[in-house]
Amino acid sequence: MAPVNAAFIQDPRHRPNPHLSQEAQGIPLIDLSSPDVDALVDDIRHACRQWGFFQIINHGVPLERLHRVEEAVRKFFHLSLDEKRKVKRDARKVLGYYDSEHTKNVLDWKEVFDYTANEPTLAAASVDEDDDRVAYWENQWPQNPPEMREACREYAKDMVELAKRLMELVAMSLGLPARRFEEFFTDHTSSSRINRYPPCPSPEHVLGVGPHKDPGVLTILAQDEVGGLEVKRKSDGKWIGVKPLPGAYIINLGDVLQVWTNGQYESVEHRVMVNSVKERFSIPFFLNPSHYTMVAPLEELTQRQTAANYRAYNWGKFALTRKRSNFMKLQVENIQIQHFKNIPSQHYIPDSPRVFG
Repeated sequence: MAPVNAAFIQDPRHRPNPHLSQEAQGIPLIDLSSPDVDALVDDIRHACRQWGFFQIINHGVPLERLHRVEEAVRKFFHLSLDEKRKVKRDARKVLGYYDSEHTKNVLDWKEVFDYTANEPTLAAASVDEDDDRVAYWENQWPQNPPEMREACREYAKDMVELAKRLMELVAMSLGLPARRFEEFFTDHTSSSRINRYPPCPSPEHVLGVGPHKDPGVLTILAQDEVGGLEVKRKSDGKWIGVKPLPGAYIINLGDVLQVWTNGQYESVEHRVMVNSVKERFSIPFFLNPSHYTMVAPLEELTQRQTAANYRAYNWGKFALTRKRSNFMKLQVENIQIQHFKNIPSQHYIPDSPRVFG
């Protein structure tokens, strides 16, 4: 085994096994251009319930927009480390370049560039439940390559529109009005990330991103032809590879949507394999609600059940708490939605501002 910093080494339980990875069969592939809206909604419902992720084609996003971003970010990531670190993010400047991110307290084999769709983005200033101050997250754009800023901004606009369309379909799949979720995104905190996974000398011991679920609403992922994304299949718990499909986006559900649907739709665990030969790029867009959103099961859905399965929590403070693990190794598990689960219905207070503890 080639020498790799011990901080990157996965616990044996989580180490990848390239020989056991299966290519996914039957992953839902949904054509968003279908004129049959009822059939489209049925497909979304099936994919959300049975898989928690799916692929979409004919989504309306011009491929040249994605290609412009890909070309620009390749130039950026191939700059010197000193040049990239001119826009390095930290606990105060939470957007920009970073090369030491942890997932579940293990270093990821990757470098990233983060930016938000709204400039500036309104965010929680503190995790203290009594602190109502607001922070303004500003993007840090590199001087080189000069075209990167505009390419990323235009692409983010496309992602916001696509996410809006997807959320309308998700709402309809739940028997709700198409615009039911719109109120949660007035000052949305959505962001995009560019991931670069360099070749790794010990891919059997390391992961590009360790096993995790996305904390937001949903993720729209573009991946290059190299591949490496694996998803834990709900039906049997096996890790399966998601083969790149040219022109398609991968959609995976996040924790917020799981709470909103009271568990009808569940977020899906996924991870990223690396290889010893080729670098890999991916561009996820994370759809997130406004920072002041109290995330709780929708009243219309809990009326059909005996109780809400989750108590409400403040999205902005939850997200800020989660970000701590990006910059340090925590001594305890970072906050997860299961910490808000299984609260008896008589204690469920959807509008309380003090449920974040």
